[in-house]
Amino acid sequence: MRSQQISEEQKPEFWFNTKTMSVEVGKQALALYRIGPFESLEEAKNAIQILKSRSDAWREEDSEEGK
Repeated sequence: MRSQQISEEQKPEFWFNTKTMSVEVGKQALALYRIGPFESLEEAKNAIQILKSRSDAWREEDSEEGK
């Protein structure tokens, strides 16, 4: 009996398109306009917030290292 598991290659990738400000499944837009990939539609919808949070965390780490 074949496994019904989805391989890594078959999982959809979700990307946030910064030009259209919308989520896309798969690489549809030019790399210049894509943020991702994300594992879920919900993560991709929150791409801007996720990037801001990561940026803030990195900025804080850098300021702690500089002390």
